[in-house]
Amino acid sequence: MSLHSGVATLLAGVERETMVRRGQWLSWLTLGYNSLEGFLAIGAGVVTGSIALVGFGFDSVIEVSASLAALWRLNADVDPVARERAERLTLKIVGILFLALAVYVTWDALSALLKREAPEESTLGIIIAVASLIVMPLLARAKRKVAIGLGSRALRSEAQQTQLCTYLSAILLGGLTLNALFGWRWADPTAALIMVPIIAKEGIEALNRRDPCNDGCA
Repeated sequence: MSLHSGVATLLAGVERETMVRRGQWLSWLTLGYNSLEGFLAIGAGVVTGSIALVGFGFDSVIEVSASLAALWRLNADVDPVARERAERLTLKIVGILFLALAVYVTWDALSALLKREAPEESTLGIIIAVASLIVMPLLARAKRKVAIGLGSRALRSEAQQTQLCTYLSAILLGGLTLNALFGWRWADPTAALIMVPIIAKEGIEALNRRDPCNDGCA
């Protein structure tokens, strides 16, 4: 190996380590934010009877689980064999969590529509949705850069889950606002049902991503 190639390899290794540390920091940040978000959303949803808010809270819990899986994947990055094993298993974990959420939201929202349950107004829920609309896109963009830098489909999928939280926040905000302003009780469970195809699509795609990301996950 020439001196030039040796230096290039060393620099590439240092750059990868930096990227891994950045990914770990982002995962811990997501863990903290989503833990608080999930606790507040589920609590507010139970108190007000908001199916969409409870579903959003459970999505936060799933995001916490996905972040833990991403941390495991990042910690295994130093060993190519362990990295590949963690890559495959992380994708499966994220995919299964997505599908579990889709089933839960569908059942809960349809039950609310059939029973014609009207949720109360939730100012806290609206605040949570607005906050997530600001925070989640920033986290998702930063995570996506790490995933591309490391060539990881698992991390790309986890970043997409964070991005999905942005879409869910917008849907949640719409449902809660319509209910608060006009008393449209159907807006909340309908907003929850709108989330389902988005969630299920991401779950299926995560489960189908089995090959290593050789193209930088672009």
